[in-house]
Amino acid sequence: MTTYHDTEWGVPLHDDRKLYEFLVLDAAQAGLSWQTVLLKRENYRRAFDNFDAAKIARYGDRDVARLLADAGIIRNRLKVQSAIVNARCFLAVQEEFGSFDRYICQFTGGKPRVNRFRQLGDLPAHTAESDAMSKDMRGRGFKFVGTTICYAFMQAAGMVNDHLVDCFRHHTVADGK
Repeated sequence: MTTYHDTEWGVPLHDDRKLYEFLVLDAAQAGLSWQTVLLKRENYRRAFDNFDAAKIARYGDRDVARLLADAGIIRNRLKVQSAIVNARCFLAVQEEFGSFDRYICQFTGGKPRVNRFRQLGDLPAHTAESDAMSKDMRGRGFKFVGTTICYAFMQAAGMVNDHLVDCFRHHTVADGK
């Protein structure tokens, strides 16, 4: 968890494959702890073809059965199926906007929002931006993209900097490092 926090969480991300990975993992995390998902991350990479959305979009019933039998991932049928549906929606968004990154950047005006929270209790579960992202994504057919999941995705992908102000990462991320 410390390594993830110190090297990845909240760092602005513009790689579509990694963004799809975060989308799948944040959906898998719904109702669970992030630690549970993070400990299964390598298993997810293996099971989901290293998050190649084009491959996953072609998954069928045999793939769903294979994934539901894989003890290395969270074996929830709706979450597994959402990864496949979301891969198809993800590809449609790439086609329309040129990249998934370009699409999601519109929800924060093209730059990360830098918050200045002092304690964990100050962090919101959702914002107007995550509400808008959730509504738009659901309208495009995405699954498991409620506003709280979208906000967690925004945090992970560095669309918002929610490192507490006394965290050394708050300043380094804000400075683009």
